[in-house]
Amino acid sequence: MYAIVRAGGRQEKVSVGDVLLIDKVGQAGDSIDLIPLLVVDGSSVTSDADKLAKVSVKAEVVKAAKGPKITIMKYKNKTGYRKRQGHRQPLTQVKITSIDA
Repeated sequence: MYAIVRAGGRQEKVSVGDVLLIDKVGQAGDSIDLIPLLVVDGSSVTSDADKLAKVSVKAEVVKAAKGPKITIMKYKNKTGYRKRQGHRQPLTQVKITSIDA
């Protein structure tokens, strides 16, 4: 059994026991609910909104993490203007604990 869930503006394919990185949510040890968009159980596929309202995908926050370093450079020709900036996106590592259909 697996599900396609909406997590952090993206869609992720998950099954029980999977660990994935999503946008920052909660603290370590918290339990969160993810919104299912599609559930596949053997040969049956559930995509109807009424049936998906009864499905719950639960995940546990494992730890906080950071994405890769992104370097932003601004440069203007002939003026000596140079600006350098960096960014690391805050992420959360979560483990899928259950998919209840």
